[in-house]
Order: sequence, then structure tokens, then C-alpha cells
Amino acid sequence: MADFFLNFTPITQAFMATLFTWGMTALGAALVFATRAINQRLMDSMLGFAGGVMIAASYWSLLAPAIDMSEGNPIGTWFPSAFGFLLGGIFLWGIDKLLPHLHPNASFGKAEGYHPKKRKRSTLLVLAITMHNIPEGLAVGITFGALASGGTEASIAEALTLALGIGIQNFPEGVAVSMPLRAEGMSRKKSFFYGQLSGMVEPIAAVMGAYAVTIIEPLLPYALSFAAGAMIFVVAEEVIPGSQEKGNKDLASMSLMVGFVLMMILDVALG
Repeated sequence: MADFFLNFTPITQAFMATLFTWGMTALGAALVFATRAINQRLMDSMLGFAGGVMIAASYWSLLAPAIDMSEGNPIGTWFPSAFGFLLGGIFLWGIDKLLPHLHPNASFGKAEGYHPKKRKRSTLLVLAITMHNIPEGLAVGITFGALASGGTEASIAEALTLALGIGIQNFPEGVAVSMPLRAEGMSRKKSFFYGQLSGMVEPIAAVMGAYAVTIIEPLLPYALSFAAGAMIFVVAEEVIPGSQEKGNKDLASMSLMVGFVLMMILDVALG
């Protein structure tokens, strides 16, 4: 697999990898064709699992490489990672305040963002997961963009591991959009369409991230940390609260730990 990807530019690699992550979102959304509803405990455990994968990916695939790249920074090795991480969180906080959205498992009255009551529930759910997917797409794109400075089979494997981990946790995201819409009476085709639509932003964000770091290489540690900060903000503000909204706190917490360990194993074993 790594040999195959070396035949393409980093931007093309990022685009191809996020087509997979988008496809995993669509695969989760496709469950509406098999059932009208999904067990709440299973849904909460999947959301918790997704949060664990994102936390692990934020460190092992983004922050740790950023720290390694910052050796010799005149301010301090810690500075690019700390600055980029906080900036990523602030960026997502701003989007959270402006973009109308509804977190999975939340009631319509708990919609957030600017004038949320003027939007349909389907739109609010899609916007929530879309906001979630922007930093994921950026993370994959930036990781592949780093290969422009000299990609090897090992570094390609690390980038592919990140894409695999994000793809795995995208599955429950597709479910989290399509299933509530189906349960409210929307047709299977429409529920699937809205569910997979949220993943469409990832290839776009990936191409933008890859392009940015290939033309401005010194930005790389900042960009990696930015993506990590944005992902952690999403986990803390959306994924963890959403997984515990219905009272399954212990199950969601243990599922988060399983997701973290799985992503850690993937990164160490494959990366």
C-alpha cells in the first residue's frame, strides 16, 4: 500500500486517503437501509469509541511529530506545538459559536450557534458533524503534505495509519446523523444522503491542508498542532458530552479508552 501511494503527489495522496474516510462516513449512514433505529447504548459506545480514536490520533499522529520537528526552535521546542494547539481550539470555538448545529443525541431545543431555530433538524445535525470533520480532514492533509519534504515508506505508513483511524471513527458519525433522521420519519434515501454529506468536507479540507504545508514548509509543526487542538476541542465539546447525554457514562468512558488504545496500537504497530 505504501509503495502505491509513493507514486502520487502529497496532495493527491491526501485526497485519496480522505475519499476513504468519507466512504466510512457513508458506510455508517448506510445502516438506515438495514434498520430504522439503533440501540442507544450501542450509539453511545460508538461515539465514545470515536472520541478515544480522535484523542489518540491528536497526540500520536499530530502533536508528537510536531514536537520532534520543533527541535532547535529559538523560543523553545514546546512553542510551535503549544501555540498551534491553542490556536486550533480557538478556531473551532469560533466556528462553534457562529455555525448553527445540533450535537448527536441532543434535543432540538439544545441547538447551538447563530439563530439555530431557523434551521431544520437535518441541517443542524449535518452541520455539527461537518464541523467535526473539518479538523479531521485537515489532519490527514497536513500529515500527507509533510511528505513533500521527502516521503518514505515509513512516513507514508504513518499518514495512512492516521487516515485509517479517522476512517474507523467516521463510521459512528455517519450513524449519528442518519439514524435520528430516519427515526423521525425521514425516508431512508434522504437519511443516508444527509448522513454521508457530512463527510464530504474531509477531502476538501485535506487538499487545502496538504497544499498549505507543501508551499510553506516552516508552518508544518504549527499546522499539525493546529489540527490536534481542533480535534481535541471537538472531542471535549461535542463527542464526550454527546456520548453521555443519555446517561450511559460508564459505557461511553470505557469505549473511549478502547478507541484510544486501538489507535495507539495502530500508530505504533503500523506507523
